Amino acid sequence: MNRLLLGAFGALVLVAVGLFWWQGRAQVEIGAPPPMPADNARAELDIPAADPGDLKGPTPPEATELTREQRRFFRYDRNRDLKISRNEMLSARTADFRKLDTDGNNLLSFEEWAVATARRFDQADKDRNRELTPAEFALTKPKAAAKPACRC
Repeated sequence: MNRLLLGAFGALVLVAVGLFWWQGRAQVEIGAPPPMPADNARAELDIPAADPGDLKGPTPPEATELTREQRRFFRYDRNRDLKISRNEMLSARTADFRKLDTDGNNLLSFEEWAVATARRFDQADKDRNRELTPAEFALTKPKAAAKPACRC
């Protein structure tokens, strides 16, 4: 009985090894390079060569240098329509939370922040169309800090 079971087990192992070998061989043949073409067909497949010294490509586009105020404007103008909407202005004001804490509890509620930002937006929006043009946006530029006099 033991010989019968051992023989059946051995036969199954041999069949499994044969299947793995056969599958591995099929994978090698799939990844094999295609056969080389005949000499007369190979001449038709040659890639033409040209001297790159004769060739001249298109000129690269000119990069324009934006002014400092234009870069600041485009940081707020997310959709690049040359207008800053109220939502675009409000979304970029997260760094000023600490300055806007009106009740001094070291917590800034959204209402405190939104009221101050909306007030600043309304002051800059001179024509009251609820959008800032580049000229109106220039009015929101932060004031430069005064440099202390040198005491040498």
